[in-house]
Amino acid sequence: MPITLQDTTKPQIGYLCIMCAAMLWALSGTTSKFLFQSGLTPLDLVQLRTTIGATALLVWLAVARLHLLRVERCSLPSLALLGVLLAATQFTYLFAVSRIHVAVAIVLQCQAPLFVALATVAILRQRLAPRVCFALLGATAGCYLMVGAHSLTDTGMDTLGVVSGLVSAGCFAAYTMRCEKGLTNNDPLTMVVYAMLVAAMIWNVFHPPFSAFAQLTSPSILGLCLFVCIGGTVIPFWLYVKGVGLIGSARGSITATLEPVVAGVAAYFLLGELLDIWQMLGGAIILSSLVLLQLHGKKQGKELGSREEAFR
Repeated sequence: MPITLQDTTKPQIGYLCIMCAAMLWALSGTTSKFLFQSGLTPLDLVQLRTTIGATALLVWLAVARLHLLRVERCSLPSLALLGVLLAATQFTYLFAVSRIHVAVAIVLQCQAPLFVALATVAILRQRLAPRVCFALLGATAGCYLMVGAHSLTDTGMDTLGVVSGLVSAGCFAAYTMRCEKGLTNNDPLTMVVYAMLVAAMIWNVFHPPFSAFAQLTSPSILGLCLFVCIGGTVIPFWLYVKGVGLIGSARGSITATLEPVVAGVAAYFLLGELLDIWQMLGGAIILSSLVLLQLHGKKQGKELGSREEAFR
């Protein structure tokens, strides 16, 4: 049975789902760095993530929950668009991770809620409330500090990596907005499996079919890859969509800001990556701005940051 955005009957489960998704995404980003150092390219890893992830989820649904694979014909174009956005989000994010610090790439992708706000205003022609404007300005300033624009060469930042991270945020914002609409008549698992199937087809057309599998040359690389494909892709995307269905997109976005914290800790212990004081300040400003944006318009029992409250 489809989960609606207003379904808050089990909020604790919703929060837990998104917290787990955030942690898995963060650990996946750090693991991806190891795979890049082993010779895989971002394109290889995107192909592996989508192909293995889609295949595993498709087989499981065919065996255990076949009814979730049945969709109305009118829903197919929307699900196909989700696949295109998912493929673009994954590639640009992984490309960013390959060129800049994992924590920075994740914080850049955390700009997605801001892109959602801007798109909503542009489409609905609504005036931004003052508090929302402050949140947008704060996030922009925080991003400047976080990416190390004040000392680009000293922090190991890369312009192309930063741009790729922002593009990933834009793609994920579009993906999230389409998911919000799709949850009204589709189960989260249905949306994830079809999006991943389309994404897998895309990358096996534009990249030599299954060529990335030739890079799995050792048990350790295979194990790390399986974690990224299943534990860092299928499971967190399902948890995120399911959580948003239980607690709403705004509260879900706030909860997902746990990801940069986990990523920073993981990158410190596993990769030896350090962030200077200005970058840490920038990250704090960005996250504070996102919270300010999403909390605007909070009312008893109502969705935090709903369009009616946040943009009136």
